[in-house]
Amino acid sequence: METKKIVTKDTIIGDVIREHPKGKEIIQKYFGGGCFTCPGINMESISFGAMMHNLDPEKIVKELNELED
Repeated sequence: METKKIVTKDTIIGDVIREHPKGKEIIQKYFGGGCFTCPGINMESISFGAMMHNLDPEKIVKELNELED
């Protein structure tokens, strides 16, 4: 039985995209499509992305953790 990984504001955006199939939609919603071609997604956390887009990281994290993959 596999347990779902909890997303935090320190989770790397690229990890969300790889580990949570439906998470891609939320990343797209908040950060836009350019995020998927940016090499920064493998280093930048949700909190960093949220700061760059003037967003609340806790709101994004909450939505990601409510997903059922």
